[in-house]
Amino acid sequence: MNFAGIGLFCWLIFTLAVHALPFFVALNVFMMALHSGAGVLGAPLVAIAAGGMMLAIGQTAFAMIRSVIIRAIIAALFAAPATLAGYQVVFAMSQIGVPSLAWREIFACISAVFVGGTAWTRLTIFTETRPLNSGRAVGSDPQPVLSAAAHQK
Repeated sequence: MNFAGIGLFCWLIFTLAVHALPFFVALNVFMMALHSGAGVLGAPLVAIAAGGMMLAIGQTAFAMIRSVIIRAIIAALFAAPATLAGYQVVFAMSQIGVPSLAWREIFACISAVFVGGTAWTRLTIFTETRPLNSGRAVGSDPQPVLSAAAHQK
């Protein structure tokens, strides 16, 4: 039963890895809205909207921007909180069954790399690769040149 629980928990971490930055934004907006007087009902609504907008804006910006450097910066903004979250979760969970501090650090660092890579991959997987030198819209290829034989028909 413990093995299934840990497996489910790991699956959940990897599935939600790309949502670490929107969750962080939503949590901060929730706290600011709560302290500014939005109330117990208004603060979660504002936080959910802010987190959803962060995810939508990040994915849209990543898909539309052509510069590889800016795309890498956007992907790193999403992967960095996921990497930190992966490290913290595995380090905390490894205290249950791993007595050595060195091995806990090793497991936490390895999981941080995997969780950050998963977040990076999930953000980049749905974007379409485009040619770098194309300045025209998709499907606007120039018309083929007709030969003299085609005009005589």
